[in-house]
Amino acid sequence: MTKKTICLAAFLAALICIAQPALAAGPNSVRWHSYAEGMALRKSMAKKVFINFYATWCGFCKRMDTKTFTDKAVIDYLEKNFIAVKVDVDKERNVAAQYNISPLPDTWFISETGDAIGNRPGFIGADDLLPVLKFIHTESYLKMSYVQFLESQK
Repeated sequence: MTKKTICLAAFLAALICIAQPALAAGPNSVRWHSYAEGMALRKSMAKKVFINFYATWCGFCKRMDTKTFTDKAVIDYLEKNFIAVKVDVDKERNVAAQYNISPLPDTWFISETGDAIGNRPGFIGADDLLPVLKFIHTESYLKMSYVQFLESQK
């Protein structure tokens, strides 16, 4: 093998490793973005950002991955109305510190302009997350409490 062929093979292998998470997203999983990518997309797409802060050692984080983020209604709503971002607090400590993350998991909502709307710490099941997504996406949080929103949905 020539040096040029080896370099090309190494480049392609690295590209596959980087692209694999995006390629792995199928109909039964959320298409996650990195924090930097999500914030850049927020500007260009004028969408709110949904941030899931997690750690590989966090049991409730794993439970959200297997239960909440595999729910078709949650996946569809996130895909259509938000930019979904996933942040590993052990790898991106500066981002976690910026949001003062504790405990895990922690879910944050960021406006189209980059302002923090709010957060919801702890495990959130699919049945509980979907109304929260709707509350934030429709900007009902500007007009009423979450309890009033839930009452209006009956």
